[in-house]
Amino acid sequence: MLLTLTGHSFRFECENLCRVFFPYSPVRVPEEPEEPAPGESWAETRVVQEPSGGWCYTVRASDGRDVAERQTTSPELAEYPLTRLLYEVLSGLTGISPAWGMLTGVHPVKLLRQHVERLGFESGAEDYQSKWLVSPARVDLAKRVLSAQKEAVDCLSPQSFSLYVGIPFCPTRCAYCSFISQDMQNAKKLVEPYLRLLHQELERTAQIAEELDLELVSVYVGGGTPTTLSPEQLEALCGKITSLFSFGRCREFTVEAGRPDSITPEKLLALKDAGVTRISINPQTMSDRVLENIGRRHTARDVEEAFALAQSLGFEDINADLIVGLPGDDFPGFQETLDRVLGLGPSSVTVHSLALKRSAAMVTEEADLSLHKRPRETAAMVDHSIRRLTGAGFEPYYLYRQTRMAGNLENTGWAKPGCVCRYNIYTMDESGSVIACGAGGTSKLKDPYSSNLKRVFNFKFPFEYISRHQEILERKDQVKEIYEQFCQRLH
Repeated sequence: MLLTLTGHSFRFECENLCRVFFPYSPVRVPEEPEEPAPGESWAETRVVQEPSGGWCYTVRASDGRDVAERQTTSPELAEYPLTRLLYEVLSGLTGISPAWGMLTGVHPVKLLRQHVERLGFESGAEDYQSKWLVSPARVDLAKRVLSAQKEAVDCLSPQSFSLYVGIPFCPTRCAYCSFISQDMQNAKKLVEPYLRLLHQELERTAQIAEELDLELVSVYVGGGTPTTLSPEQLEALCGKITSLFSFGRCREFTVEAGRPDSITPEKLLALKDAGVTRISINPQTMSDRVLENIGRRHTARDVEEAFALAQSLGFEDINADLIVGLPGDDFPGFQETLDRVLGLGPSSVTVHSLALKRSAAMVTEEADLSLHKRPRETAAMVDHSIRRLTGAGFEPYYLYRQTRMAGNLENTGWAKPGCVCRYNIYTMDESGSVIACGAGGTSKLKDPYSSNLKRVFNFKFPFEYISRHQEILERKDQVKEIYEQFCQRLH
């Protein structure tokens, strides 16, 4: 798709809106005037100041066949009038009314929270819906998430923080994956040096937390697949965490057990003995055919056996991840997957809409993405999950979005009462500070006295993390500096 900008610099949001309506057409934004190719979709966006001092906004667009044009005026130069106009033109041209309306960002519930804090719950939700053109069903879903988060968010103090620990290794790489994790066949020699340096970063983080008088409220060990590590490595890592940090206020300790082909009794016992309270066992689908399509080396039966094993060892809080839109899946298949997973007795279920990332194998190798390109069917699958999980006693408690998602929908975490994962709320809603350790980690530091959020990034890849580890430790000092700045502004 060809996008042209004239008289304004609102490229980012205009580009994202074009992707909502034309998800399989890369958006080109040329610096010099350019004619679209025959049959190519395009959008022209123009802002001109009028003699009266106001601003005139014009959008012309085409799907490669038909052309539509609209115009509006505003007393000020702002992004919203233009993007609203672009949305209306593209929606009319394509006949598509996205469930999330104009919203293209990752955190729709965080935005709803801002409306509610300003106007109250019901009035804020109405303003949110009318301004951003969100469908009534998705407004209701966001309201339910916001309500489910309330207790976890309200209990945060200015000293609260969560700890994220990244293990960027997997048994093999799934076809949909675009994370920085590496399969063990190619990265085995990196594991020991990585863990040794990760322990050092944890030591430095604990020292800074103590100096700032911070209180740990949740721990999340993710990846990758943490259970790629040996039982001894898992025991050492979890033991390091519990020995360095005070767990007096910590409400949960989660480890992504992940793929059932990486789970053994010895590994689960190591986690249990270390005080881990919550794990994830992530089937993604219960269809053996679809599992094979995405490069998984396990079966649905392996998922069932991993759940039974974890439950027999005393794990009661177990999450299961599912993905809508996988190659070879369909509506009846997803229904069966959800029914079988609920029959395993999880305390929480996360339903993801497949996001097509450029570096994922299913994109680069041109896998069958026909379901992803049938937005009505993927939307029906997600809507079914909402009804089915609600009927089974689950409540949605966190929600986020990604670019190029199936049906332009969302990822939603559902939990039984009392089983929400607080870390997921704090990191996705950005309501609490998260200090991250390990490759690919991003520390998100929330100013407890304002809406400001500061980020500190670790290097993405394990080999960078190892070769430039001194820089990682130096970046940890930024955490202390940022907190001290927060406190200075308060006084």
